[in-house]
Amino acid sequence: MSETRVHLSKTEPTAYQALDAFSRTVGEICAANGIDERLKELVMIHCSQLNGCAFCARIHVDRALAAGVDTDTLTQVPTWRESGVFSERERAALELAEAFTFIADEGVSDEVYDRVGSVFTEKEYAALSWACVSINAFNRIVIAGRYPVPPRTPQAQA
Repeated sequence: MSETRVHLSKTEPTAYQALDAFSRTVGEICAANGIDERLKELVMIHCSQLNGCAFCARIHVDRALAAGVDTDTLTQVPTWRESGVFSERERAALELAEAFTFIADEGVSDEVYDRVGSVFTEKEYAALSWACVSINAFNRIVIAGRYPVPPRTPQAQA
């Protein structure tokens, strides 16, 4: 992963700035439609993990911690179906995150749509959907550009 690649954010900053502005708008939509920071960040983390985007996963773990998500909950995001720490709303949001991340597989199936729609209002569903669209776009930019994720502190030698 040491190969340097084109960073779309640097090569065409206008498009990246538009995506960043879109992301801020999505955050405002989430807040206005009843999606709190905790729930939004769990979705952002899960999409980033599913896409294999370490750069975005780190950013959103930091934001989730700031929003009050504890480390026990964070460690269980990848295994949310087997975990009892997530609320019904969180479980529905994580399922929607998977459907949007893997949308090429079967779209958002009727089963997922109905299950998630029984938990969220139309406005909440729309806000979470836009959040998924936003983070999946960022994941693709970052993964394609191989943005580095260096250790924060020197790692001990084994």
